[in-house]
Amino acid sequence: MKRLQLLLLLFLTFFSCKFSEDNKKKKINILLIGNSLTYFHNMPETLQKMLSENSENFNVEQSTFPGMSLDAHLNSIIMSSDNENNIYTRTKKPNEITETEKKIKEKKWDIIILQESSTRFLIPEIRKLKVEKSISKIKGLVRNEKCKFILFKNWPSKKDFPKQFCRQSSIIDPRIEKEKCCSPKIKNLTQEFSLINQAYDSIVQNQNLLISSNGDYFYKSLSGKIDINLYEDNIHPNEKGSFLNACHFYKIITNNHPSQIKYIGNLENDIASKIKKMTD
Repeated sequence: MKRLQLLLLLFLTFFSCKFSEDNKKKKINILLIGNSLTYFHNMPETLQKMLSENSENFNVEQSTFPGMSLDAHLNSIIMSSDNENNIYTRTKKPNEITETEKKIKEKKWDIIILQESSTRFLIPEIRKLKVEKSISKIKGLVRNEKCKFILFKNWPSKKDFPKQFCRQSSIIDPRIEKEKCCSPKIKNLTQEFSLINQAYDSIVQNQNLLISSNGDYFYKSLSGKIDINLYEDNIHPNEKGSFLNACHFYKIITNNHPSQIKYIGNLENDIASKIKKMTD
């Protein structure tokens, strides 16, 4: 974990210097790929407003759809939507291209932030056969060989303990002989957060990614270590949680502390200031 933190620190220092010296006139294109955990309460738009406060050189775009895994981003065609939280998809046919694949090919992205449900990380077969393979495919589609990839670390759910997450094996891979693939049985919050960290760290090392710390803040909120509730329901961030996520990515991208910016969104000033300080 310390090695990963050092890599992230080196990236922050390098990217900040490179931006200040070489990229004053260059547009920095940032793409977020994920689902509702990313787009809830307009987090990408909030990040754009934060970045734009002191510079016009950042362009934040997203390819985010409700309930969509990274695997689905590459293999599902969106048929229709009845609201922002429900979409209907089908498996893509040969020679078809998904919305996310189109988006990836639009620009030479400088930074891509990848978000996946933590549940899919906790089930080993999904993590290996779906998540990791999808990340490899996405990296292969990107035209900018210098693009930096950041894995958006999610957080524990608020579902009661003990709990276990299972999926039908045939959906993951028909070659798997057992009926279901499951996460370990989780007895408490500390164990769940530890399992999440182990799963994310394994992907980061295998795929040579940077990793965010968003999940750490939510864990502290859920465990009572900080006195701000960041959850809207069992898993989604509320407005404060989404604002915190944007603050954290602002810090990663610029290497500047979010307390230096004035933007507070729809939050009261004292709450926004408190959230910004949480990223210390």
